[in-house]
Amino acid sequence: MLDSEPRHIVAASALIRNGEGAIALVKTERRGWELPGGQIELGETLTDGLQREILEECGIKVELGKLLQVRSNVSSSIVIFLFQATYVGGELRPSEETPEVRWADPSTALNLITHPALRLNLRDLLRADEGLGYDAYRTKPFALVESRAI
Repeated sequence: MLDSEPRHIVAASALIRNGEGAIALVKTERRGWELPGGQIELGETLTDGLQREILEECGIKVELGKLLQVRSNVSSSIVIFLFQATYVGGELRPSEETPEVRWADPSTALNLITHPALRLNLRDLLRADEGLGYDAYRTKPFALVESRAI
């Protein structure tokens, strides 16, 4: 019998650009290259939690901009909020959970990110002029369930 109690994990991620337009990427053991971000802890706002995750994962401080995308991983009940961000300081450095970090131009970033959902995230974030978007997807195998502009 399925548990009817609503339970979702809330996460946030950011498309961080430096002064040259390069994008900050982190590499994890599980998903490979991706944008910095992670789960929001109880009592945190989305933006405070995202800034904490970015600092923990890659050592930089950012100024968060507008919300660009909302993603729903229905396979694992994770809702991900994706923001625009600008690098403001700190040294890009690896962490225990992200053993590699780097700046990459947009086309290189798209080539480095191989996880289907994360690649879709970046592709859509790079087209952010189309307005806020929402996607729902399943994993294993990856399948886009719903996609719409909001």
